[in-house]
Amino acid sequence: MKPSHLLFNSAIGSQKPETIVNRQNPCPFCHVESLTDIIEQEDSIIWLKNKYPVLQDAYQTVIIETDKCSSELSTYPKEHLYKLLSFTTARWIQMIKSREYESVLLFKNHGPMSGGSLRHPHMQIIGLKTMDISDKITDDQFEGITIQEKENVLFNLSTKPRMGFFEFNIVTTDLVHHLPLFADYIQVATHYLLNHFHRSCTSYNLFFYNLEDGRIATKIIPRFATSPLFVGYGIPQVSTKINHIAKQVNELYLTSNN
Repeated sequence: MKPSHLLFNSAIGSQKPETIVNRQNPCPFCHVESLTDIIEQEDSIIWLKNKYPVLQDAYQTVIIETDKCSSELSTYPKEHLYKLLSFTTARWIQMIKSREYESVLLFKNHGPMSGGSLRHPHMQIIGLKTMDISDKITDDQFEGITIQEKENVLFNLSTKPRMGFFEFNIVTTDLVHHLPLFADYIQVATHYLLNHFHRSCTSYNLFFYNLEDGRIATKIIPRFATSPLFVGYGIPQVSTKINHIAKQVNELYLTSNN
């Protein structure tokens, strides 16, 4: 029987450095000369093994996004944004196609409520050796109110979020040919959350999904204290304001491009 839970090594977890809350702590990603187990590098983008592999039965890697510690994905120049997402998604798909893992996760934490520990921009690619997450992902989680759809890329606000209350979805059937627009929508969603969504929103998660029908999707979720209805009962909620939010994003970022 496949496991239903991942084992987290708390002893290793207690050793992880932290720079999100305490910016005075030294950042390990800023000292490239001290990094170990580098797998591949392209300019300032570095793919390496995670020095603190807290998950058992998993191959844990990190993508350092840039050499600028205080920068953030929502403000990257377009050239770097496209290079980063092309590099990262190619390595994620490479691990999926290797068939060495039951599932391969690609995600990003940003901010103190995101579950991350380092401020320096990075993503994680994790190969799960014994856990298949496909039954936890359903098509309806990517349905929503359309913000914009063009060039075979759909950008919407979820009407059936995994957790709630607001979740941005970006879905395409051809990531290779439409990556720039896919990346632009990710940048729009993250910039909106950090600048226009809610004054106390400082955190988000970005998740990538390889759907069964060949589509590639991302979900961008603002992070606050998690609803007790979700924590205790697994009940997601959707806000009555989703139509307003979808319209606002379109007007702020996309109207001139329609």
